[in-house]
Amino acid sequence: MDSIKQEGRTVEEAVALALEKLGITREEAEVEVIDEGSKGIFGLIGGKNAVVRVKVKVDPVKIGKEFLDNLFANMPLDEVTVEVVSEETDDKQVFYNIKCPDLGIVIGHRGETLDALQYLTSLVVNKATEKYYRVLLDAEGYRERRKQTLERLANKLAKKALSTGRKVMLEPMPPHERRIIHMTLRGDDRVTTYSEGREPYRRVMIVAESQPDN
Repeated sequence: MDSIKQEGRTVEEAVALALEKLGITREEAEVEVIDEGSKGIFGLIGGKNAVVRVKVKVDPVKIGKEFLDNLFANMPLDEVTVEVVSEETDDKQVFYNIKCPDLGIVIGHRGETLDALQYLTSLVVNKATEKYYRVLLDAEGYRERRKQTLERLANKLAKKALSTGRKVMLEPMPPHERRIIHMTLRGDDRVTTYSEGREPYRRVMIVAESQPDN
């Protein structure tokens, strides 16, 4: 039972009764006051009970962590730890970090397994919540290392496009990795980047711009 409609002589009493039936604390609940009630004449005649609806508060951080813990418990991996990096959900973002001796299995080829785990966790979290949360999943700093690798690649291939005067085509990448390439070269007015193709084979193109003669 995730929610309950409860009457009481006062709002406070109705909430207390509902919390007891649900077996949760006030901090774990969302309370909607349906009717504040009234005491009636002299507190005796025409009085009306207060009515509230108390709902178990959904914790997106907890939901995601439990999902990942259960998932890894059924995988042939040892000593997997899921850390909650950020519990601040006001910005609608939840961030987890995975620690494991076999990180290569968790990350997969160029992060494909990690991306799939992130996608599944996002589905589970957002199915249980009314608001949308952006779920981020990392594995001991892999995301940042991959970002730096892509930034170096972008700059290297931009130089190649400039030196050859030819369009340079990168290998297919997921959307968030293509974005890193675009953002890295956005401030370089000597080249233009764009994406072409269909997923999952969509890739970034780097084109040298014609430079005016001095």
